[in-house]
Amino acid sequence: VYAGRNGTLNWIGQCIGPRMKEDHAICAMIARAFIKQVPFEIWGDGSAVRNWTWVGDVVNGLLLAAEKIDDGTAVNLGTIERTTVLEAAAQVCTLLGHKTGIYARRDMPTGPLNRVADNRLASRLLGWTPEVPFAEGLRRTITWYVEHHRPDGVRQRLERGLTER
Repeated sequence: VYAGRNGTLNWIGQCIGPRMKEDHAICAMIARAFIKQVPFEIWGDGSAVRNWTWVGDVVNGLLLAAEKIDDGTAVNLGTIERTTVLEAAAQVCTLLGHKTGIYARRDMPTGPLNRVADNRLASRLLGWTPEVPFAEGLRRTITWYVEHHRPDGVRQRLERGLTER
């Protein structure tokens, strides 16, 4: 996420946290592990690098940007933690106790190979840095997901939800 020109907010990053939908990569992985999908699928070869940032950290950064930026300066609000899709999938499976192999769907889209924010300007202008590491944000997200979903409902909507836009 970055605060852009004329006070607009632009979405370019990937947050993790409550109320995620399964049409985002990390939540799709959570859903697949939650329903114990075999084979457990990821899109692409798993080497794409992401920086999933805890939503509360992004909200804090947005509030700081609204308070401190009045000239439209764009700042990146995201962690600089680098996590591959394959690493994230393995962590998701471990946290949900899903012991299976990970199958790479090379025929499916992967997006950019590297999407990691440079948050140095946000740190300098706003005094902002993310506080929640990926592993903790992932654990919190999974806890929320499990508390608010039923496996049968997830099974029914997962594939359609991943491919419809």
